[in-house]
Amino acid sequence: MDDHAKFERMLRMLMTLSGVKGFTVNELSSRFEMSERSVMRYLSTFRSAGFVIDRNDGTYRIMKVEKPFKEISELLHFSEEEAYILTRAIHSIDDNNLLKTNLINKLYSLYNFDRVVETVVKPENTRTVHQLIGAIREKRQVLLRQYRSSHGRIVRDRLVEPFDFTTNYQFVWAFEPESRICKLFKTSRIGGVQVLEKGFENEDLHEKEPVDVFRISSKEQVKVVLQLSLRAFNLLIEEFPLAEQYVKSVDDNFWHFEAMVCGFEGVGRFVLGLIDEVEVIEPESLIKYLQEKGKKVSERK
Repeated sequence: MDDHAKFERMLRMLMTLSGVKGFTVNELSSRFEMSERSVMRYLSTFRSAGFVIDRNDGTYRIMKVEKPFKEISELLHFSEEEAYILTRAIHSIDDNNLLKTNLINKLYSLYNFDRVVETVVKPENTRTVHQLIGAIREKRQVLLRQYRSSHGRIVRDRLVEPFDFTTNYQFVWAFEPESRICKLFKTSRIGGVQVLEKGFENEDLHEKEPVDVFRISSKEQVKVVLQLSLRAFNLLIEEFPLAEQYVKSVDDNFWHFEAMVCGFEGVGRFVLGLIDEVEVIEPESLIKYLQEKGKKVSERK
């Protein structure tokens, strides 16, 4: 195994051990496909590097440290928006720079794997995410126990076929046989997961919907054109970094935003929060949507 592969495996083990759960040497040996002797050597290396390795009933994990030190998840895991910003920074380096090539290869090789669950998911949601990962791998239906829906404002069990996650496991993509559509379910709203013996029956219908820059998903998309003040532009790219690629400068004081969005819920909240800083150019249906929202606010006074 070359040095890069060893380094990658060491970082993955480091991230695994930095979660809330401890692992035995045998479990680490099996998970990382290495001898128990090598596992012990890695643990010794981590200690030498200053990490506090806690041993409890034969399991090992890295103890959390007090701020201002950052958790390893903050150092090694990137959201889509963070990855976008980082990618732009990396690609601004000259193409002939060998460091740039090596950095891109290392970041891409470390980013996509599910062992980061222990470090990026809140402890109370870890079991839920692990059960969903298992169901996805085994292609089995699950019951989302006592799911708290924000749209219907009801709490009930939901039978679904989970097939993918969004960044940081905040949402799970799943096909719901009852409605016959694919939906996003927020993992923090799931009361529990019951993995069923029944396998997928609708795998050909498993399809993720587009997600716009305002983090709203829908198969239906509509083009939105806005004129932004400098303040609105700054707030837009700070809150929604992926929107930057759809913005062009008109002059020093105004910016032009044009992109496809998945409905008006996301962009509508943004515009309503900066009503004096944003002008809706099109579509007319967005203007009517905002007027209806404003009317509802007035009626409540």
